[in-house]
Amino acid sequence: MSLSNRADPLEDYDLSRPLNTKVGLRQGLTSYGDAHFSLFLRKAFIKAAGYGEDALTRPVIGIINTHSGFNPCHANVPQLIEAVKRGVQLSGGLPIEFPTISLHESFASPTSMYLRNLMSMDTEEMIKAQPLDACIMIGGCDKTVPAQLMGGISANKPVLPLVTGPMMPGSHRGTRIGACTDCRNNWAAYRAGLMDIEDIAAINDELAPTVGTCGVMGTASTMACVTAALGLMPLRGASAPAVSATRLRVAEETGKNAVSAVSDKHRPQQILTKESFLNAITVLQAIGGSTNAVVHLLAIINRHPTVAGTITLDTFDEIGRKTPLLVDLKPSGESYMTDFHNAGGMTALLQTLRPLLYLSAQTITGQTLGEIIDSSGTHDFPYSREIIRPLSNPLYPCSSIVVLRGNLAPGGAVIKASASKDRRLLNHAGPAVVFSDTSDLALRIDDPDLPVTAESVLVLKGIGPIGHPGMPEAGLIPIPRKLGALGVEDMLRVSDGRMSGTAGGTIVLHISPESVVADSVFGIVQDGDIIRCDVEGRIIQLDLPDEEIARRIAERASEKEKSTEGHTRKKRGYRGLYERSVNQAEYGVDFDFLTAAGPS
Repeated sequence: MSLSNRADPLEDYDLSRPLNTKVGLRQGLTSYGDAHFSLFLRKAFIKAAGYGEDALTRPVIGIINTHSGFNPCHANVPQLIEAVKRGVQLSGGLPIEFPTISLHESFASPTSMYLRNLMSMDTEEMIKAQPLDACIMIGGCDKTVPAQLMGGISANKPVLPLVTGPMMPGSHRGTRIGACTDCRNNWAAYRAGLMDIEDIAAINDELAPTVGTCGVMGTASTMACVTAALGLMPLRGASAPAVSATRLRVAEETGKNAVSAVSDKHRPQQILTKESFLNAITVLQAIGGSTNAVVHLLAIINRHPTVAGTITLDTFDEIGRKTPLLVDLKPSGESYMTDFHNAGGMTALLQTLRPLLYLSAQTITGQTLGEIIDSSGTHDFPYSREIIRPLSNPLYPCSSIVVLRGNLAPGGAVIKASASKDRRLLNHAGPAVVFSDTSDLALRIDDPDLPVTAESVLVLKGIGPIGHPGMPEAGLIPIPRKLGALGVEDMLRVSDGRMSGTAGGTIVLHISPESVVADSVFGIVQDGDIIRCDVEGRIIQLDLPDEEIARRIAERASEKEKSTEGHTRKKRGYRGLYERSVNQAEYGVDFDFLTAAGPS
């Protein structure tokens, strides 16, 4: 809708003229069998909110409000909405906010990942159902941004993500700490008896000292950086602190950009190309980002009708081999998101990565990524080079995230090699100590009689997409307490689940197919079996003869209750829908009927 040529409001009541039902409040009319009456009724009700005719002729910019008392990562959303509205109104649009599901990692049972697809459905359907010319999607906490990108791409109206931003770090006895890498490090020290109860309680007060998402390169910050790399939001929007004035200015700019996107018809399926996603994967490797982003990006990519299938799990490994880790942030480094922002953030990183990027990729503003980088000025100063290393002096030479394959994971698995605490374990073979599920793990992991040594491989089954359900972040299997007391800080660990992006260790994740699938090799691993991991060789292998593997699978398949057949068919509600429809990690853990290809 052109701002300078808005329709005469009286035209809406002229029965001799057909309605233009593709813009503003006229689009997506409720089905009453009479389009003019539908619009008449709609305008009558929205006028109850105090809108005048002039306002109702303007482009409608929807604002997704994910504020929730159960989501401290989104506690600044009311302030962001006010700033967004200012930007929309200054540019001549009509901002209207509406709610969707809000997810917080620590407040969703069994896991927020279980509800990510539901949030994506909510996002898609509400964008399509309501009369929006463009939509600003406010998210932040781990699964909210992926859900919104999935739903926004499927809805295919102009969508502009706005993240809530990272929190500030806290301090304990003069040392900076922050959620949530330091949550895990300090809890591990407490479990090992290296810290007393008073200290762990004091640390708990300082891990999340302000609102916002985790202040390290966890999943939330990773998805913010990836979204900026896709060209869907201002570059500084990936790192500006949640409590900063810059965050509010980014929100205002997003409101302005949304109105422009209406005029330019910048729909995500047109803007985003294969090259856009290759840029995002390059950034993921360069920032030492969360392994969760692999699953999320695959789900997002497979929502795109022309990109789906052109990028696979192996693409992440191919890009990793030529992309060094440059950003010195926890858990792969030592710094925090505030340091990244002060060092130039995504602008400085993209300037450094320029030789590895597809600069012709389009962005939501109409500029190419190269043009945005060119216009962003220089960020070459000593502090920037300390936090964001040059290509000639990386923190890690390549392949921060590695894709492994072998008989244990024919569909693939991932490991965040850069976050390994004991690099020797990146090429290691040892006997398996198997836990059948999280309950079994909780019951036995600290048993003094557990037959485990530092050379053992800890195996956790039953935490895949279907098995738990929801693929929880339980892949960070704790070090058995008796080994922690001896100073063991890392072990090779293997699971079909995920781990937090804030976590570190030598941990193989996303084993596909997961253990509950009838023909899963991972599902038949037993105590004492030798598991071999060779990161350089990209191998994750169960050292058993093929005949023995086949025998165990056949024996297991005969036990019908352990197969996926019948396991899900009679379950009701969302859980039944989830277990019947979710695909495996190598495809993004999306519902098959939501992908661009549709149900298999």
